[in-house]
Amino acid sequence: MFRKALALAAFTVFALPATAQDYRAAMTDYLSASIANWASDEVIVAAIKAANAERAALTQADIDAMDTAWRSEADGGAGPTIDPVLRSAAADFLRKQVSASGGLISEVFIMDTHGLNVAASTVTSDMWQGDEDKHAKTYAAGAGAMFIDEVEFDESSDTYQGQVSMTISDPETGEPIGAITVGLDVESL
Repeated sequence: MFRKALALAAFTVFALPATAQDYRAAMTDYLSASIANWASDEVIVAAIKAANAERAALTQADIDAMDTAWRSEADGGAGPTIDPVLRSAAADFLRKQVSASGGLISEVFIMDTHGLNVAASTVTSDMWQGDEDKHAKTYAAGAGAMFIDEVEFDESSDTYQGQVSMTISDPETGEPIGAITVGLDVESL
């Protein structure tokens, strides 16, 4: 009995990193089957369209300034840059999705054409995602694009976490308007 338990424990310890990579298919399925259903909700689409209109003339210097302001406010969890992203109908909608997931979703945020946060369930480490794959491999890749990031062990939560992202398109025109990223506790899949 002891040998069997020891073998099982050894298998579990050595299998976890490989198993984390095996979650990719489950993450893709969840993105396609669940997230895609609510990611194009009218409250999300309206928020992205409004942000795109408001931010259309931003320069890279403007984006960098917004990102710097966000980072300086992030530790406090609030401020003039963060508050509009966390306190909106779209942010409330995203938090409802997190709550309804029963612990599967750890965070969710939507981005505009620049890759700037439009709405988020919680404070992200930065505001500008435009220089990261979650935006470059979705919005920049066009309608229907999906990106599944690497699964990593999160020591703070003692779980394997991964992010899934997809392009959000205007339901009327089919044109890409932004992107969504969802953090998943892949062990719950």
